[in-house]
Amino acid sequence: MSFDAKRTYNVPDQTAQVARAIFPKGNPVMRLHDDLHSVVADRDFADLFPTRGRPAEAPVRLALATLLQFMEGLTDRQAADAVRTRIDWKYLLCLELTDVGFDHTVLSEFRTRLLAHGAEGRLFDAILELARGRGLLKGGGRQRSDSTHVLGAMRAMSRLEVVGETLCHALNALATAAPDWLRAHTTPAWVDRYGLRASEFRLPKSEAGRRAWALQTGVDGFALLALARADGAPPALRDAAALETLRQVWIQNFLLTEHGPEGPQVDWRANDQVPPSGRYIGSPYDVEARYATKGATVWSGYKVHLTETCDDGTPNLITNVETTNAAVSDDAVTATIHAALDARGLLPTTHIADTGFVNSALFVDARERYGVDLVGPTRGDRQWQAQADAGFAARDFAIDFAQQRATCPAGKVSQSWTLALARGTTPVIKIKFSVADCRACPLRPQCTRSTSARRAITIRPEAQHEALRIGRAREQTAEFAVEYARRAGIEGTIAQGVRSARLRRTPYFGRAKTHLAHLMTAAAMNLVRLLRWLADEPKAQTRHRAFARLHPLTA
Repeated sequence: MSFDAKRTYNVPDQTAQVARAIFPKGNPVMRLHDDLHSVVADRDFADLFPTRGRPAEAPVRLALATLLQFMEGLTDRQAADAVRTRIDWKYLLCLELTDVGFDHTVLSEFRTRLLAHGAEGRLFDAILELARGRGLLKGGGRQRSDSTHVLGAMRAMSRLEVVGETLCHALNALATAAPDWLRAHTTPAWVDRYGLRASEFRLPKSEAGRRAWALQTGVDGFALLALARADGAPPALRDAAALETLRQVWIQNFLLTEHGPEGPQVDWRANDQVPPSGRYIGSPYDVEARYATKGATVWSGYKVHLTETCDDGTPNLITNVETTNAAVSDDAVTATIHAALDARGLLPTTHIADTGFVNSALFVDARERYGVDLVGPTRGDRQWQAQADAGFAARDFAIDFAQQRATCPAGKVSQSWTLALARGTTPVIKIKFSVADCRACPLRPQCTRSTSARRAITIRPEAQHEALRIGRAREQTAEFAVEYARRAGIEGTIAQGVRSARLRRTPYFGRAKTHLAHLMTAAAMNLVRLLRWLADEPKAQTRHRAFARLHPLTA
């Protein structure tokens, strides 16, 4: 399919006449044409299509139909039907009343082209540029971020289900790629074990039976991997994605012990021997999805991190979208958000986020690298002295970084100052005091419960330590409370995405497709907000329940 650069787009007279008769004042879809008709152009997608071949569907129409699809939360079939039947869609797409539109698969092909050419953010960026061109978006000011969970398209499975379904998946893939080879190397008994979906109600109920089933599955999986690598196996099998997934899942769930009389022995890993959730593959159908918990929420899939503007004189527009697997912590994404905003020329002066997005290192990095004031509550001191508020916490010690020493509340100077790594990755400074000083100190019960009567504290490097001290002091001010209160608005944005586009559920396998869906959702939400702003519709205000309104001072 080739690119046609000669198309022009004008609303046909009959389409315009009927649309205006039905919607005398227009509707949001029609206003999208009238007010924002220059969102995208065919030339913006020229690199996605070859120059020769049968002309493709108009990229502008596919792009706009995709935006409308995510704006209204429609499936591909529903969107294609809307192109054929809805007068406002025909008006926006400049189609004749009799135009039959296109097959629903064209929308999926268009998204695939975007992914294949690394253009998944093109529509999102085009809308930001449109807002920037109208003076409604610029760098500086305030922005806020938050994240929410995204359920993966696969079902949650136990470990036994994972290994069983992974082997089933590999066998089904090989049955399509090399049916004769697979038939020659398997028996009907394999069909009995792996012909149906692996499910708990089909698995043995006793612990001994479940272990025996797991070990037999492990043996069969290792045998299949060996056969696929052996001489004479079809070359295509060596690079089969399903076999690579099988190999990884088997490493995570089985152990090959020393050779016995019948060859290597397969053993089932104990639960504490499997990789952490950040690396564990929980489904062969989506190897990038991960298991995670946050408070009472438990899910397998992804996270989406949204950042939006929040200044009073402009519409609140989403400026960045990040999609990660569910096990990635929020503070691992903060620097990525700043880098992405910097690349777009949209870095804020003040970035407001909750505790999950901030730490001492990020306070320093945001200020020194990007000139951004990162605002958010710091994590509390979890040592018993700080928790009880009746002892001497690390904050009560005077730190002299130049002399590399600390002075305790009793006036004693530290004995050692050691650079170290917390959890193997985070630079810290470990400070220890003299056993003799601590043992004789009358304040010892308020300072340490150590049996050796020796106090030790752990602090961050100087820049981080100072940023943390300033941050905690700022949290106690009324100005911080007012500034941080702005963060709550991003929760309304997430709620809008959940209601309008099922933001917390993805119909796609893999992070790339899920991220594309999140970008399209954010682009559609930005379009709606731009249209409302241009129609002079005021921003929504926080709503309070009827009872809370009876006492406005506490609402």
